[in-house]
Amino acid sequence: MDLFNSWLVLQPIAHRGLHDNKIPENSMTAFAKAIEAGHPIELDVQIISDGTIVVFHDTTLSRLTDNDGYLKFLNKEDLKYLSLKGSDEKIPTFKEVLEFVNGRVPLLIEVKNEGKVGDLEKGVVELLQDYNGEFAVQSFNPYVLEYFYKHAPEIPRGQLSSYFRDVKLSLVKKFALKRMLLNKNVSHPDFISYEAKRLPNRFTRKFKGLPLLAWTVRSESEYLKVVKYCDNVIFEDFEPII
Repeated sequence: MDLFNSWLVLQPIAHRGLHDNKIPENSMTAFAKAIEAGHPIELDVQIISDGTIVVFHDTTLSRLTDNDGYLKFLNKEDLKYLSLKGSDEKIPTFKEVLEFVNGRVPLLIEVKNEGKVGDLEKGVVELLQDYNGEFAVQSFNPYVLEYFYKHAPEIPRGQLSSYFRDVKLSLVKKFALKRMLLNKNVSHPDFISYEAKRLPNRFTRKFKGLPLLAWTVRSESEYLKVVKYCDNVIFEDFEPII
């Protein structure tokens, strides 16, 4: 697949759907708004205690719901009792989102896994097997992408990266991940997603043969500044004029 001529670079991608202070991120309404506007959707997937894959960004519940605790300890039955903050919407399962979107716009799926690789990734592959639409996966974790490289090489893979300045990681991990040193032998990405405010940089230039996405662009001025250095943007809080 020539990703330079694919949906991945042709239309700005809505970060967690089109959300605002009334529409929660990663919600069905945010996804509906993105579909209505014709934007591909970026979303986050994680696995909970009973193996259900849900669409949710944080590891904890407090920012996005009115509850405390950790997402990973929930089960599917718990989801009906939790509402996304400021709304009546529930945390959607990945299966529900796939059925709702149903190929109407492409999906950029961030696989969020800082632990053991296997169960989440296997579940994502299984749910996508019969999905009638365009999609790609991305992750900060090179070993997540290695799983897809080995078990579902037909799915486009993106290596997420940044300078990790506000992230609790060892200096060794920050050094390697910032420079994407595991790309060649572990993650084998088909594209790069790099933090917009850190572009341009010498680390992404090493992979100039791969499409480069910039995340997360939050204003028209930031878009105009970064678009000259990348092939597409993942945006929120405004809609880019292209």
